[in-house]
Amino acid sequence: MSNDLALHQYEQALAALDKESASPTEKVEMLMEMAMGLQTRPKTAQQVIDAVSLYQRAIELCPEEEILLQARLRARRSTALQLIPSEEPGFLLQAKDELETALTIFTQHTASVAAEEIAEAQMNLGLVQQSLVPLYRAKITDAIECYQRALRVFNRTDFPTEYAILHNNLATAFLSMPMTDERGKMREALAVQSFEAALQVITLEDNPNEYAMLQNNLGNALQYVSSSHAVENNLRALDAYEEALKVRTLRNAPLPYATTLANKANCLRNLPDDLERVDEENEDKSTKISNINTNRMKESLILYKEAREIFAEYGELAKVGMLDQVIEELVAAIKSHDERVADGFGQSRF
Repeated sequence: MSNDLALHQYEQALAALDKESASPTEKVEMLMEMAMGLQTRPKTAQQVIDAVSLYQRAIELCPEEEILLQARLRARRSTALQLIPSEEPGFLLQAKDELETALTIFTQHTASVAAEEIAEAQMNLGLVQQSLVPLYRAKITDAIECYQRALRVFNRTDFPTEYAILHNNLATAFLSMPMTDERGKMREALAVQSFEAALQVITLEDNPNEYAMLQNNLGNALQYVSSSHAVENNLRALDAYEEALKVRTLRNAPLPYATTLANKANCLRNLPDDLERVDEENEDKSTKISNINTNRMKESLILYKEAREIFAEYGELAKVGMLDQVIEELVAAIKSHDERVADGFGQSRF
């Protein structure tokens, strides 16, 4: 649909509404329905902007005594504001204000508002705050608090979709926080737990894309978590990447496939070749050298190169540059290792 046609239909709908002999409340509900229709799978950004305008018009038309309807309009308007693409924080800040206003009204009328409606507003407020964090307009701890409040209502049994979304958002929020103190280790562990909680309800059969995304993210969290069980965590991470690659294939999703390949390669190069001997303390020098992960490094090199070719094909030049550097370092490390092994074995023979 062209922008001109969409604008024409938008103006026609408004003109028809003005001629309606409906009550103000009925017109508000019609405006809200029109706005929801526009923001559902919008084909252009303008349709989302039009939806925001319709919600605003409905708010202005809404009778003063319809306090809860006003709150619901503001909560809906915030969801449309979040969809408007922009590098500036203006739309997100408006969305935050609308949600905070709606939540204030909801909490003042809890006898007339369903708990899940309040929880949905809290979840959306958390999303807005998390999006504002990189723009230095919100704190990640506020987003986490919103998600945790929403989880009091959106449990695994009755609201599996919301439960999974909240745990995925919680995990990414935990991982975005600084890991420089002891609490950082706890947040890493909580992130792993949250990804695993989401995967309790998101299945390969029913939600393949979401399942692959969660498995990829779980692998990343396991790979980089601070723990005394690094090898065990990396093995679990490899399993998670393999699960993601059941969905992310070269044919169906080349860029996500390449991303998971690169993540898997990172994991492989951190594993020793001989997992049975990794904790042995009384190895001689030559045995230690031979147990360094040359085979793993060579496996990871193959994956890095495949991922690099895919990123190059799709014009992901920043990722290509990063992988070029990693590949160069890995080739040098393998060469250096092979030379040290040769020297070590040569000395042991004499």
